[in-house]
Amino acid sequence: MRPTLLHMTDEKRRPRPAAQYGPTAEVVAANVARLRKARGLTIYGLSGLLEKAGRPITPSAIAKVEKQQRQVTVDDLAALAVAFGVSPAALLLPLDDDPNHRVEVTGAGQVPASSAWAWASGRQPLKLTPGREEAELLEHQLNGLPSSQVRMRQQPLWRALQVAEESTGRLLRKSSVFVEGDDEHFADQVHQARRALERVAAELDHLESTRAGEAADLKRWAEDAKKPKGEDSDGPSVD
Repeated sequence: MRPTLLHMTDEKRRPRPAAQYGPTAEVVAANVARLRKARGLTIYGLSGLLEKAGRPITPSAIAKVEKQQRQVTVDDLAALAVAFGVSPAALLLPLDDDPNHRVEVTGAGQVPASSAWAWASGRQPLKLTPGREEAELLEHQLNGLPSSQVRMRQQPLWRALQVAEESTGRLLRKSSVFVEGDDEHFADQVHQARRALERVAAELDHLESTRAGEAADLKRWAEDAKKPKGEDSDGPSVD
């Protein structure tokens, strides 16, 4: 049976369901307001920047975004990050990477803040399965990074730098909340950071010596290639 005109009119008048805002949308709304104020921008000033960037959002729409009354599309998110001069991660996550704090990420639930930022910056998966850490980290890099980045991150020097960064980060966090009676733990953090930095220095020495050896081999090959045929040489030959 064909619907009556009255039935069709009722359907049109029926209110649409309200947009569902998850935890990440809430964070984005709060970050838009935070970054706008940090830049000293009014909603009109931010709207002007976005219009110049080719992604116009009206002042009233920006106000609705901050009040969680308007969804932010991926194009809006990219344009806002450009306008604020930050990475998209600065809009998607709270400005907190304390490993003792937990943040909620849509689709993942509650995770340590430090893990959320490591994931958002492309350093590691958001969650790792015990016993499969290495495999999942490699899959994360292969599927989520350009090939040049993957090759670079497989180098021992890169891994040593990552360990050094994590160790010094823990040390700095520990020093900022240093309390009496915690000397042993603090000393252990210092030791770990020092060992990590020594590893970086060793990898740098290895890289330098390897590079020098390759340069010497290339120079010797070029000199041998210039020698007249028939002159004794250990250089390349043509069969």
